[in-house]
Amino acid sequence: MSHAEEHLYEGNGRAIVARRRLIKFGGLITFLATLPPGFAKAAASLRLDEVPQAVSPVMQQLSTYMGAASTRALPDDVIEKAKQHVLDTFAAMISGSGLPPGRAALEFARAYGGKEIATVVASDIVCGPIEAAFTNGVLAHSDETDDSHGPSRSHPGVSVVPAAFAAGEQFTITGAHFLRAVTLGYDIGTRITMSMGGPAYQAATHRSTHGTAASFGAGAAAGCAAGLSAEKMRLLLDYTAQQTSGIGAWSRDAEHMEKAFLFAGKPAAGAVLAATLIHSGWTGVDDIFSGPDNFFEALAPRENGIIKADPTALVEKLGERYEITRTNIKKWTVGSPIQAPLDALTSFFNQRSFSADDVSKLVVRIASDEANTVSNRDMPDICMQHMVAIMLLDKTVTFRSVHDKARMKDPAVLHQRAKVDVIADPRIDARRPRREAIVELTLADGTQLTEWVRDVRGTAENPMTRNEVVDKARDLIAPVLGTATCSALIDKLLSLETLRNIRELRPALQRS
Repeated sequence: MSHAEEHLYEGNGRAIVARRRLIKFGGLITFLATLPPGFAKAAASLRLDEVPQAVSPVMQQLSTYMGAASTRALPDDVIEKAKQHVLDTFAAMISGSGLPPGRAALEFARAYGGKEIATVVASDIVCGPIEAAFTNGVLAHSDETDDSHGPSRSHPGVSVVPAAFAAGEQFTITGAHFLRAVTLGYDIGTRITMSMGGPAYQAATHRSTHGTAASFGAGAAAGCAAGLSAEKMRLLLDYTAQQTSGIGAWSRDAEHMEKAFLFAGKPAAGAVLAATLIHSGWTGVDDIFSGPDNFFEALAPRENGIIKADPTALVEKLGERYEITRTNIKKWTVGSPIQAPLDALTSFFNQRSFSADDVSKLVVRIASDEANTVSNRDMPDICMQHMVAIMLLDKTVTFRSVHDKARMKDPAVLHQRAKVDVIADPRIDARRPRREAIVELTLADGTQLTEWVRDVRGTAENPMTRNEVVDKARDLIAPVLGTATCSALIDKLLSLETLRNIRELRPALQRS
């Protein structure tokens, strides 16, 4: 027998089981079939000579890191960033409760019910953890208020935080444990799509980077909250891969509802379900990232038949580079591509005094994919021309103004909107996945103001201060929960590491 005949191989060349062992295993099965039922059942229960599953070095390193995350101390600067992103995400949930997707999610939770374990934010509902994760996820992405991660093209917080929170309440974890679960979610979900090309992944496959990253981010967070071991984390990744879904058609949804389902609600709920199943003893495949029919073979882009993915990116600088520190918090509660132009207009207002009527023309140059996303959209908060017109008139943009759909038909707004051109610029394409923009404003007197915004306020390169994050959160939370409850919640979230039980957040998160 040749060496090639002796072994069966994985796709990467690793021998997974010797041929002779397979023959022996098959012979054992044949032998057991000849035994009386009682003897056969007893022999089968011994699980003799069970076929082993290979685990690649990447999976070994990844699962070991994930399994230890619940007790691993985080650097102080990472803890601070995690608290700010948790605050920002809860603020998005609370403000989203009054928008159509949020209202629909709350109706679902109230009707569906479930055992009273987990908190539904901005309501008086306590229900099952899976339903709570789904509802809070949809609340968080009912709007364009939440955070975003450029290199992976994802919105980590809206799936990770609801999953960690619901699983955390289910398994009664501490605030410090919760922060570690959230941080792990950001680390794992973003690395998944980065390993397949980041934004290019969706362009090549028509699959949603947002849905893919969200599934794994939420899964890792829920698994950490459940305290899964390295071995069980491998199974969790397998179950997460089986739930990964989402295609680029979400961008055609005009009500933000399917988007909230895909980016947040579905992956958060699926994560809590998977973590609960694995915690209770369900089994699966030990390494979904290698071997026959693995995750990359199924979903990664291909070029001339060759898989375009780098599995080693899953563990690149893991424990050194924390992706939560590279995740953006939005200063403005609008779509990400609109952030830079609003920053540019703020700069122009600071340079000189002028009114909207003084402007004769305004050109916004952004990346091609961004122009497709935000040019002349029906929803005010992701329509570039409309939001620029509002900024010209109001000199600022607020949560209330970006959701005032009636103003999309206001003649005064339409007059300013007509001055705005959105152009896809190859110079900005070359800078992707960074959210940059060139804004050119011409005044009636001929004065021209130009700014290339390279570092949007709130990005890792130009981060908001803690006070700025708090101010944004207060503007989103207080109108819904009241000033006193808002202040209590902010204080609790900024001292999460001191909480003995994550359920202590409930009174400050719900309506009385």
